[in-house]
Amino acid sequence: MPRPAAPERICWTPSQAAAFLRHNHDTYGDQLADAFEVLLGTGMRRGELLGLHWPEVHLAERILLVRWNLTAVDNNDLRLGHPKTKASRNWVSLSARVVAALERRAAAARALQPEDAPLEGLVFCQPDGAPLCPQQLLVTLRRRSAEIGLPRIGVHDLRHAASIMISSEVPLAVVSKTLRHSTLSTTVNIYGHLLPHAARDAVTALCQALDDASPPSAAPCGEASGLPEAA
Repeated sequence: MPRPAAPERICWTPSQAAAFLRHNHDTYGDQLADAFEVLLGTGMRRGELLGLHWPEVHLAERILLVRWNLTAVDNNDLRLGHPKTKASRNWVSLSARVVAALERRAAAARALQPEDAPLEGLVFCQPDGAPLCPQQLLVTLRRRSAEIGLPRIGVHDLRHAASIMISSEVPLAVVSKTLRHSTLSTTVNIYGHLLPHAARDAVTALCQALDDASPPSAAPCGEASGLPEAA
């Protein structure tokens, strides 16, 4: 039996994503505000974020290692395991915004422990160090995005900041590596609806390059070449 077609995903525009992050920081300024910053800025999955431990975070090098994945069984039984695929267990580069968010979490964590002690445990957690419930992240996302009238999305849709990368002309292969997809075809299958815009930009750039390399007498891109039209 053929698989049913997956519904088209709703992706926030860059201005909508920026408005959501600004609302979180200006109104709440809590650890979930920083969690959303990391999710949008890295493309990490929810379970990867909630399973992130401090020893895997290297702020000086601006990278982190995805090593753990937190899952919830029946929304109550929290289990910490490893990501399913080898591609997922990988290093993630950090932007200046994400580094700033993690530095705020590190400062808050250091304030609760002896001076000079190394940071241990989960990056995003309950006050006693216990894991956050994945459902809490979804409820908070829905409530805070509704407060400023943004389209309703799920936590996994924050991972689709890839749409921002594609619209910003980041090569698809780089987007795929950033999201740690196992194959490039996975990225194409998920974000194929965005590719016509990128393809149009690509052929326009190709046309411009050919025009620049052509002798002055050659017909520029977009003008008639004088060749007969195909029947």
